[in-house]
Amino acid sequence: MWSTILSYIPKWTIWAQAFMVFIVPVIMVVIINWVNTAIKRGSFSRKRKMVTSPKDISPAEAGLGLGTETGHYANIKLTGTYTTDVITVRETFGKNADVHIREFRIRGTNTRAAIMFTEGLTDTDLLDSYLIKPLMIDGIPELKQESFTHPEQADFLSAYLKNQILPVSEIQETESLQEVALGVLLGKNALLIDGMPGAMLIGTSRLKTRSVGEPLSEGLLRGPRISFTEELSDNTGILRRYGSDQSLFIEKLEVGSRIKKDLAVAYIQDIADPKLVAEVLKRVKSIDMDMMLESGYVEQLIEDDTLSPFQQVLNTERPDRVIGALLEGRVAILLDGTPFALVVPVTFSMLLQSPEDYYERWIPSSFLRVLRFMAAMLALLAPALYISFISFHPGLIPTKLVLTIIETRSGVPFPSLIEALIMELSIEILREAGIRLPKPIAPAMGIVGGLIIGQAAVQAGIISQFLVIVVAVTAISSFTIPVYSAGLTLRLLRFAAMFSAAVLGLYGVVMFFLLVCTHLARLSSFGVPYIAPAVPYHLSDWKDFVIRAPLNMMRRRPDMMNPIDEDRKE
Repeated sequence: MWSTILSYIPKWTIWAQAFMVFIVPVIMVVIINWVNTAIKRGSFSRKRKMVTSPKDISPAEAGLGLGTETGHYANIKLTGTYTTDVITVRETFGKNADVHIREFRIRGTNTRAAIMFTEGLTDTDLLDSYLIKPLMIDGIPELKQESFTHPEQADFLSAYLKNQILPVSEIQETESLQEVALGVLLGKNALLIDGMPGAMLIGTSRLKTRSVGEPLSEGLLRGPRISFTEELSDNTGILRRYGSDQSLFIEKLEVGSRIKKDLAVAYIQDIADPKLVAEVLKRVKSIDMDMMLESGYVEQLIEDDTLSPFQQVLNTERPDRVIGALLEGRVAILLDGTPFALVVPVTFSMLLQSPEDYYERWIPSSFLRVLRFMAAMLALLAPALYISFISFHPGLIPTKLVLTIIETRSGVPFPSLIEALIMELSIEILREAGIRLPKPIAPAMGIVGGLIIGQAAVQAGIISQFLVIVVAVTAISSFTIPVYSAGLTLRLLRFAAMFSAAVLGLYGVVMFFLLVCTHLARLSSFGVPYIAPAVPYHLSDWKDFVIRAPLNMMRRRPDMMNPIDEDRKE
């Protein structure tokens, strides 16, 4: 009896395989969690701790005084004594050759005054007309001159200058030397007057910015031909112009510990979920980096899953896309110095949708959307399917076609994987070179790379003609994706699909596709499932998914956004 029972017990090799099937996923999960934790901690070492520099600790935090400023020249007050303050300011600016100090005397009172400004950041015409001329040429009326000679009337002096002498809208009083230095370096003018405590920061800055033009990264045939610029005030103004709703709120924050930049969070108060707005503000405020050079920094620091190849924040240059997202209950983030705005949360279907889908009638728009979904599948899997069919399953190809393919590959010395890798890498190099090259050269480079080198490679027997067709269709399909970053993700995953096909054939392609789907099902963006409304199932939101329903049927906003105002027509 025991021999019969023992005969049913698997051999040790089966047990070993079962153990590997169990332990490999566990090890992968542990490694991924460890990497995720290290990324959030900012270091792979547990012992390494973030050390705060003493200059970044204010006296109030250190328990040494009342000052709350940090950094150089922090917590230093201007004395109100003209000579002392001018010397202090000169030492503060040091060797900055572009910072100028213009000293003069106020007409009528002979009071000494100085204006500090930064060359290139200040409009000198405005400076001469509205600051120097009223003080130096027009002067103080005779009846008010006596007040300038009495130090005890310093408050009257500053109020008189603001209300009756200086015809400018932006005036800020401060006694902090650090605020004066930062203000001047950001383009404001600082005015020091003998007898007046502190200084006045007067805004007449005018940076050279480019004019509003068409979005360069998102081509369009129909719709407003306008894009964001690098100036944050211009971008918020564009939002106000195209979304003139009193409920449109734009909150401004400062990001960057060393070089500070303005960041705006825009949302429509009576539509956006308050929890979503609070989460966005929380993540933005938690950003700790010396400078945000571009909105890509913000995107990477606030996303949910750093290890995912899929973007969880949408970037766009188009104001109409941002306004449309705000009306769905999403939140936009704009950073000074970049034309790319961020929209959160984002779903996978959003990456394949374009604002033009809503400008055309619903039938052609739906057709184009279906076409983009099919093109995305081709961009991801076409080379992998070619490898799997050629190397593992030629019997699945029609006989006449397989004979043609065999004939074209008769002189090719490489296996299908190497052949496809050569072509795909060549295309990626050509695409990257086309972006970096100057505009007059880029089209010529594309023709040389795409036609001449491709034809030469076929004639040399390095690749087959059929593969050229496959790679060309794949490259063209990737161009149909409206968001450049989404196309980049599919291009990256295409190589993983090709290796899966080279190892396991069609079975490997199916396993790779299921793995991607599983990952997408687990992914979320600011609490919204990434592949919503497919998972979880929201039938009401399918009217704006693969098919774009007629506008009359899109009365309700997407349920997945949990909007306060669910009806678009009220």
